[in-house]
Amino acid sequence: MTKKKDEQEEKIEDEIKAEVTDQVDAEKEALINQLKEAEEKIVEYKDGWARSQAEFQNYKKRIERDNDLMRSSMKGDIVKKILPVLDDLERALQNRSADDAWADGIELIARKMQTILENDGVIRIEAKGAAFDPNFHEAISHEPSDDVESGYVIDVVQNGYVIGERVIRPALVRVAQ
Repeated sequence: MTKKKDEQEEKIEDEIKAEVTDQVDAEKEALINQLKEAEEKIVEYKDGWARSQAEFQNYKKRIERDNDLMRSSMKGDIVKKILPVLDDLERALQNRSADDAWADGIELIARKMQTILENDGVIRIEAKGAAFDPNFHEAISHEPSDDVESGYVIDVVQNGYVIGERVIRPALVRVAQ
């Protein structure tokens, strides 16, 4: 009897072990599936986060570029209004007599204005003797010339200026034919 009882107890123990093992295996499988889903979500969220970061960086760069462009445009508009004053000072200096003391003061003012403009990135377009470039020069006349090759600037009537790559005002020039 004891042998039968021991066999029955062993059989019950084996069945319990089998049920427990099946339960543990099922729970293990469920946990593994949850872990895989969580890892997939991590990858998905990390991807979304990285895209959002990249979009935000691009947005910041675009805003900075737009702000720089707007500042440059505003600076160019202000400089356009100041250039005629500088032109008038330069014309006054060209027509001065040698013994006028006031002309030295005017020359100093003109140099200060030119220095201020240069410090803000406004550069005078050097045109005299250069090849005519419609991007930087505006021809007011085409004249025959023995001294200057055809297509080159003979003289500058009004100086032109650029800020960076943007032409604020093209140089008014006379071009050789």
